[in-house]
Amino acid sequence: MAVELKILALGALLLFVYIFVAVRFKTAQYGRKWNTSARDETLPPAEPVTGRLIRAQANFEETFPIAIVALLGVVLANRTSSTTALGGWIWLGARVVYLPLYWAGIPVVRTLCWTVSMVGLGMVLWPLLVG
Repeated sequence: MAVELKILALGALLLFVYIFVAVRFKTAQYGRKWNTSARDETLPPAEPVTGRLIRAQANFEETFPIAIVALLGVVLANRTSSTTALGGWIWLGARVVYLPLYWAGIPVVRTLCWTVSMVGLGMVLWPLLVG
């Protein structure tokens, strides 16, 4: 199996982590009744940490489709290489680090971490763009 597919599977697991961490904090703030309801009511603004975790989840959900296209694309196009594997690991590692950085509210470094993750995805996408 191509390492890029393993990275993609680990990315899917990481998405679960992002979702469950955010939901845990939303449930702590809004209650179990909210969590098990249809969630139709308007909620008060999220507390700072809860808001950061919601935004971190949204950010991952916005960028994960790019990772799916890149990682699956190089496998399907038979364009995998040590560079695409390294780029995938860079992306995944940076996304793992991104969550606690955002959780803690650490500015600048969080943005640099996101940038590193995008560089990793660029390394994966490149063979699909120049091939």
